[in-house]
Amino acid sequence: MVDINNAVEAAQELATEISPAPVAFDRKTAPADIQARLNWGAPALTILDVRDRDSFNTERIMGAVSMPLPVVVERAQNTLEADREIYLYGVDDAESAKAAQKLQDAGFKAVSMIDGGLQAWKLANCPTEGRV
Repeated sequence: MVDINNAVEAAQELATEISPAPVAFDRKTAPADIQARLNWGAPALTILDVRDRDSFNTERIMGAVSMPLPVVVERAQNTLEADREIYLYGVDDAESAKAAQKLQDAGFKAVSMIDGGLQAWKLANCPTEGRV
């Protein structure tokens, strides 16, 4: 019976390594709160779009910077200060959470997901740009 228990535990550990649990990044900011800061005039913040370049070119939050998920840490480290306020969005909350966690793990101190992403931004009547 001990061998079976050990085998089950080993299989569970292996399964976790192969398909880790989704990142549960919990710092979110409402689009209206970000837009209020932008309207203020000197927001000292950066909005990152971590989707692929085609999605970024099609439609994005006005003023967002394209830093696709696979290169977000490298590009952010090359262009942003670690204490810069960063708000980001991806294709969905899972992608946004993954990017936010990567940036936080890389030493960025003020990272937040835009709650609801681009869709919530548009529903709040905040400005977008792109080919749409």
